[in-house]
Amino acid sequence: MKTIKGPAVFLAQFMDNKPPFNSLEGLCQWAADLGYKGIQIPTWETSLIDLTKAGESKDYCDELKGKIQSYGLEITELSTHLQGQLVAVHPAYDIMFDNFAPEAYKNNPKKRTEWAVAQLKSAAKASRHLDLDVHGTFSGSLLWHTAHPWPQRPEGLVEMGFQELAKRWMPILNEFDEQGVDLCYEVHPGEDLHDGVTFERFLDATNNHKRVNILYDPSHFVLQQLDYIEYIDHYHDYIKMFHVKDAEFNPTGKKGTFGGYGDWIDRAGRYRSPGDGQVDFKTIFSKLTQYGCDVWAVMEWECCIKSPEQGAREGASFIQSNIIEATQKKFDDFAGTEIDEEKLKRILGIN
Repeated sequence: MKTIKGPAVFLAQFMDNKPPFNSLEGLCQWAADLGYKGIQIPTWETSLIDLTKAGESKDYCDELKGKIQSYGLEITELSTHLQGQLVAVHPAYDIMFDNFAPEAYKNNPKKRTEWAVAQLKSAAKASRHLDLDVHGTFSGSLLWHTAHPWPQRPEGLVEMGFQELAKRWMPILNEFDEQGVDLCYEVHPGEDLHDGVTFERFLDATNNHKRVNILYDPSHFVLQQLDYIEYIDHYHDYIKMFHVKDAEFNPTGKKGTFGGYGDWIDRAGRYRSPGDGQVDFKTIFSKLTQYGCDVWAVMEWECCIKSPEQGAREGASFIQSNIIEATQKKFDDFAGTEIDEEKLKRILGIN
């Protein structure tokens, strides 16, 4: 067994144009003061990292790493969630997802995808330069609009969709393999990889590529009404990243899983600050520790009620209180005896 590392914080939702949230130095000092030991860096935030340069220059990465370590922090992982989303975009979502791309690639889906793929490949190299073995992203989606199909999906559509998704990701996965870095997909509604079955479909489509792994976030499974505890039993070998994000699901006679197009605060399923929702983190931390999952516990704040500042303040101590120091000793070792084969035979009644 291994002790989960942490607490750490994902910086994406805390970015702002006001200090201390508008610079890497300010965020590092803020996170360290709150008791965090690591930060997860969203690579689309150019004030935090120049991803292209990080993929090209080990010196740049050494300088970046040293700066962060000067605050007593570690880089837990890099994230390319927004770029990963753009690897596979159905045309119905082109206009909205253009917001994730630089101005030069908007209104040009082909160029936008090429940029996203290049970003992922830079992220693989940057992760290696930073001595990171895992990386987090989204899969993107070609099929999400058919998740609850009407009219019915034609035969072969799902298979073709996953074949195309795998085709787009294979060059990226091969680059991650060359760099010795595991690529962890956040299994998430809106992505083609949104539960266990779809993760397995993608794994099959990539011929069980050894760099295909999981960023485990139980909040997304609460909203899907999926058993997030049993999920760990099925996929613990693939769980290489962990987001500590809470959620709740409170259906009524008027709304359920789909939410009625309401704002987050009005939905039956909504994200909450860690400890304020329905996720059983005590059991999750126990399961991940039991299976020896070598992960950082990274607080991700997305709450429609509590402020990000309060969520961050409470998040560090919440994670710390749930981390289990993995035992290296069996509790009944004191009653053990040396192995004696003749004695074992007598206990079993074997002549």
